[in-house]
Amino acid sequence: MAVSVKRFARGDGSEPSGSVEQEAFINGYPEIRYELVAGRGIEAIVNSLSKWVVSILFASIILLRRDGTALWGVIGSVSNAALSVVLKRILNQARPATTSRTDPGMPSTHAQSISFISVFAVLSVMEWLGTSKVSLFLSCLILASGSYFIWLRVSQKLHTSSQVVVGAIVGSVFCILWYTTWNLLLLEAFESSLLLQVSVILSAAALALAFATHVVLNWLRNDK
Repeated sequence: MAVSVKRFARGDGSEPSGSVEQEAFINGYPEIRYELVAGRGIEAIVNSLSKWVVSILFASIILLRRDGTALWGVIGSVSNAALSVVLKRILNQARPATTSRTDPGMPSTHAQSISFISVFAVLSVMEWLGTSKVSLFLSCLILASGSYFIWLRVSQKLHTSSQVVVGAIVGSVFCILWYTTWNLLLLEAFESSLLLQVSVILSAAALALAFATHVVLNWLRNDK
């Protein structure tokens, strides 16, 4: 379904170029198009875009690091998402009755993934800049943004408060353990072992490709 966002028409009945540009932009993002049709407001659109914003943040951190920790972070991020799926099946707690989604909601995968990436970004910033006013400001900004995106899952009635809180806790703790395991047990071995380097690189590449494929398939499914 295509949606046109039209401004005032010209006197000759033709459509101004700005309308065409807006329509092309919206048609390129099926989730925005759906939210506009549903009339759910700006928070619903921000919620739809939140995973892309967080993914861009994570990709930026990975590209800036370009080291073994970055690769380990990719593996950890996908593993964290897989853990959320497993926990959902085990706990099997329903989402709020106001949503049409029927899959389990405990814990919130969005909250768990956003928390993992936010904490990974904060740890990376602190590692690069140390404890300074700049690093503290950036860390607070990242955590505040992540918390807002997580809260949107509740405000849009996609999850209960407990589901996003559990997801946030699991994602944060998992990231800290994952990051600490790398620094304490694997970093030194990674720097000295070619076999471990190849294993980590191949694992990160395979998981990143699988995740990207999953995202594209979901995008195409939502566009139907």
